Amino acid sequence: MLAIRRSYDRILEVIAAALMAALTGIIVLGFVFRAIDLSLVWYDEIASIGLCWLTYYGSALAALRGAHIGFPGIVNAFPPSLRVASTIVAEIIVLAFFVILTVTGLEVLDILQGSTLVSLPNVSLVVTQSVIPITAVLFIIAELIRFPEVLAAARGAGFEDHELKEALETVHESAPAAGGNVR
Repeated sequence: MLAIRRSYDRILEVIAAALMAALTGIIVLGFVFRAIDLSLVWYDEIASIGLCWLTYYGSALAALRGAHIGFPGIVNAFPPSLRVASTIVAEIIVLAFFVILTVTGLEVLDILQGSTLVSLPNVSLVVTQSVIPITAVLFIIAELIRFPEVLAAARGAGFEDHELKEALETVHESAPAAGGNVR
């Protein structure tokens, strides 16, 4: 399972990096053309779509890495049996949401058949909006890959609170080297 997770992480990371590079190129290109008074009519629309795509694909990557907002302090306060039950219920809710998003996204694509971008009439809205059902499925896959790890944490000592860990590391880094008190 670790090899699958690493491969999936790498794939999502490459997609997100490629989207970021493309978006950077589009922004630089748009800036250069505006600077020489030759604005690109498609720049704003494509940059907006690129940002959406980056957000959706990056969100799937964040899901795989467990980087979305959570409440580990609250869940860790539960006894282990309740922690496991709440983890399973939360996972079912998340998966149900993304299944609904996938189905709804596919319905939206049917509705958008024949519609095109305003600035680029040769580009179908189906292509631009396909990011919704595609990344919903990617998010489901990420959640399923991560679930055994999440369940093990719920059964064990609990979830690591990354924000608390960062705060403690910051406090320890800023503590005087001579061993003085931190206020």
